[in-house]
Amino acid sequence: MKHICPPYKIVFAIMLSFALASGAFAQSVYQPYSYQFYQKLNTDLYSTNTREHTSIKPLFADDSLLKHHYDSLMNYGADGKQHGLLYRKLFNEHLIDYRGTGSTFYADLLPDFDIGRDFSGKLTISTTSLGLQVGGTFGSKFSYNITGYESSAVVPDYLATYINQVGIIPGQAYAKVYKTNGYDWSYLTAVVSYTPVKYLNIEAGRDKTFIGDGYRSTLLSDYASPYPFLKLTGTLGNVRYMVMWTDMNDPSSTSSYGTGRQKFGVFHYLDWNVSNRLSFGFFDSVIGYYTDDNGTKRPFDFNYINPIIFLKPVNNSSNDPDKSLLGVTGKYKITNGITVYGQFALNEFVSKDFFSSDGASDNKYAWQLGFRGPDLFGVKGLNYLVETNNAKPYTYSARSSIENYADNGEPLAHPWGANFREVVGLLNYTYKKFDFSGEADYGRYGLDMNGLNYGKDIFQLYTTAVQQDGNFTGQGLATHMYYLEGKVAYVLNPKYNLRIELGGIFRQEHNSQFEDRTSMLTIGLRSSFRDIYNDLASYKTH
Repeated sequence: MKHICPPYKIVFAIMLSFALASGAFAQSVYQPYSYQFYQKLNTDLYSTNTREHTSIKPLFADDSLLKHHYDSLMNYGADGKQHGLLYRKLFNEHLIDYRGTGSTFYADLLPDFDIGRDFSGKLTISTTSLGLQVGGTFGSKFSYNITGYESSAVVPDYLATYINQVGIIPGQAYAKVYKTNGYDWSYLTAVVSYTPVKYLNIEAGRDKTFIGDGYRSTLLSDYASPYPFLKLTGTLGNVRYMVMWTDMNDPSSTSSYGTGRQKFGVFHYLDWNVSNRLSFGFFDSVIGYYTDDNGTKRPFDFNYINPIIFLKPVNNSSNDPDKSLLGVTGKYKITNGITVYGQFALNEFVSKDFFSSDGASDNKYAWQLGFRGPDLFGVKGLNYLVETNNAKPYTYSARSSIENYADNGEPLAHPWGANFREVVGLLNYTYKKFDFSGEADYGRYGLDMNGLNYGKDIFQLYTTAVQQDGNFTGQGLATHMYYLEGKVAYVLNPKYNLRIELGGIFRQEHNSQFEDRTSMLTIGLRSSFRDIYNDLASYKTH
């Protein structure tokens, strides 16, 4: 087995050469990631006066730059007056809220109920979910959060089709069918965060991680189900470095062999703030397995414990079977109101094909380009984002389904898999306790047809590509999707995002074989900060 220690010295030297000790962090308080909440921090995160590391999420809630703004959001509506216990618990405080001299503790019940109508499918839809969260801190170095839900729902036809094909509630857990379009499931996250010294944070638990500055990520998103992980994050001034080890599933519902197995992931990301305006990031990941397709167990490669970025490309010389993904990110703050960002993910590199236009099936990559900013047209609190995401056919797929870039039957990067083009725009506006959000999304992609692998389904093996050359993005069953979503919410209690929410979705997906249309309205009492994505493309034909 190849010994790979020298890169430690290289990476450490790079980090020291760009480090400014005054920028080191001493934070550990966990704030779950959700696009809707985090965009409220845009004025701080994307200011040309700061060098915040914005591309690794979740962020630390007690970060010195964000703390004042974060605290104002968490305490909005607290008027300093004396109110009764019921009023405080409903509008200002956690259900249990203890603050001692050396520790804190909080606990909340998390209702998540809604009801609505899918007018296109002539179906009454609903969600009945009840959760519980507990969390707290010990001193300034240790924090924890545990959140769980028991849920059931009746969903519109397009989500039922997806769930029936994948076997998973999108981004959450295994689905248990109890009626037509009706499912039960459980959802759990747990995070322990410890900062032993100001340069290092250690996190462990079961959760998601997001890499990037956009709404989507072509590298690592918060779409797939939560997974067990151990994460180390080191910060020396302008450089932040993350290494994460994970344990994941290849479920029988999407496995090409119809059996469920465990696999592991190793992720590295280095974020370098070159200046107040310019940042670059460097990413790699390895997906491996414990049992091969013949049922033979293989030992864990202890080289992967070595927390060094670009370990896998070095290790390729040993012809190990695990699958790697490389990537770069970048952002540039043009002004305080406009930040341009992008990503490039490389799944496989064959020089003679990469630099040609022959459409080789081993020419697999994805990319993102977008811009975002706060206070559009000078309106304080009106945040915007516009981006395009593109993935070539067969990107994120592998020689065996267990090696592909997925967890628990769903993509780890963009939720649409591969072989697609997307343009998405979002507006978010916060006025006092009201949150308004809107999304417009257009996608074009190619589904498999006639039993042939055209490259969208990342669980199909890339060795079964429909052709070696002549492939192009959107090949196969040409499909178009239009998606519009709007929400209006009134936040009752910002501590755990308890809100009354009215939402509407229009979705149309069509090709030469089928046309799906969804027009729905919902109203409900919601809580938690987690992201739940409804803007999904079809997994396969139906």
